[in-house]
Amino acid sequence: MTAYDELLEHARTTMALSQVMGRLGWDQETMMPRGAAAQRSEEMAALEGVLHARRVDPRIGEWIERAEPPDAAGAAQLRLIARDHQRAVRVPERLATELARATSISQGVWAEARERDDIAHFLPHLDEVLRLRREEAAALADGGDPYDALLAGYEPGATGAGIAAMFERMRPRLVALRDRVLGSALHPPPLRGLFPREAQLRLARRMAEAFGYDFSRGRLDLAVHPFSSGSGADVRITTRVAEDDPFNCLYSTIHEVGHATYEQAIDDSHALTPVGQGVSMGVHESQSRCYENQIARSRAFTGFLRAKMTEEFGDLGLRGADAFHATVNRVAPGFIRTEADEVHYNLHIMLRFDLERALITGDLDVADLEEAWNARFAADFGLPVDRPAHGVLQDVHWSIGLFGYFPTYALGNVYAGCLHQAMRADLPDLDDHLAAGDPAPATAWLRDMVQRHGGLYEPAELITRATGAQPSEGPLLDYLEAKFGAIYWV
Repeated sequence: MTAYDELLEHARTTMALSQVMGRLGWDQETMMPRGAAAQRSEEMAALEGVLHARRVDPRIGEWIERAEPPDAAGAAQLRLIARDHQRAVRVPERLATELARATSISQGVWAEARERDDIAHFLPHLDEVLRLRREEAAALADGGDPYDALLAGYEPGATGAGIAAMFERMRPRLVALRDRVLGSALHPPPLRGLFPREAQLRLARRMAEAFGYDFSRGRLDLAVHPFSSGSGADVRITTRVAEDDPFNCLYSTIHEVGHATYEQAIDDSHALTPVGQGVSMGVHESQSRCYENQIARSRAFTGFLRAKMTEEFGDLGLRGADAFHATVNRVAPGFIRTEADEVHYNLHIMLRFDLERALITGDLDVADLEEAWNARFAADFGLPVDRPAHGVLQDVHWSIGLFGYFPTYALGNVYAGCLHQAMRADLPDLDDHLAAGDPAPATAWLRDMVQRHGGLYEPAELITRATGAQPSEGPLLDYLEAKFGAIYWV
């Protein structure tokens, strides 16, 4: 075999083992018995040790030097393998395995603490995870900005300073829009009633299929925090059910389907290689947010959804399709990020970005985190946090060490705004399809423009190729102002 062939064979085996690691994580959040937590942490640590050894294998550098990629996809494989190798060799094996062990334990403790509103139970574990991630960040940064080093693992090319500047540009228009909407005479009511669990899940599966999720290569399960896991031929999604809030289940499912169909749509020839997965978490989030918001919360699609929900649940108590659309897109300050409306959502991300950046730099200690969260939330949303599960305990991310991940949600919204603008220009009759419950033209457009390429292009290049313009926050803000201005007559 050539050096390139040997390198790619090594990468494929490493990727296959990484998928096994991901399946262990999926099992831990869906089916694993609680008593298995300690053993699972040892299993995760052991497998991480094997993966780390493969990622730092000195032959990788030698293969890269001698490799001659056969085509553009091969060049992308080399670029991604080299970047991952450079990051891996900076992190000692001892640290990699300690992180795997600590985050596996911490995730279980977080779930217990969230259920009991017992933040004191969780904070020592968060402190340990943060200590290890700070050490990792310093190793990866090699004298540079530690937060940027972590962010690069999720969104190559992004920097903390760039994210902060983008948020500074976004905040005035978001706050002004929120103030106009909340000051409107229109106040759509929430959906009220009892919506049985099995009926919600039945409709969620129908929505998943409508949006192109292939159940022959996936499955739908329940989790505390909905997520998608896997790539290629095994991509699983989770959702959650509250019997007084069917939108939570339905839109969480559609959101995760956006992630999952991205992975399912990547060219099969790239399976189990670095190119054979989503290029970044920001691009990944652009798919899930576009599915959930621009498509599934559109006036055309909510008209169809209202009819299907009426079939399942009977009279919804709302006067017509416009009232239903307003309720689906109801704007109200709330504690929970994953349940936030589109106007408030990015403000939730700005809060988390600032706090986690301060945690990594050492400007904020874990002992002071809850107080800092509550003060910032009250300032941004005008509500006092009533319980830890509605505040600092609501998200799983920090418990599993995902510092640097939160800003990719906002980047995903920005990318989705750019993609939606270009999609609408290319599909002038899209609303006719959505009104009939057929999102296929939109999902096919995203599959062709974004999803099938996997990691072939860098994030900003991918969005630029799809839309014809550099990504910016302008299209997202224009979309929000037009949509909510029309709903609320402001």
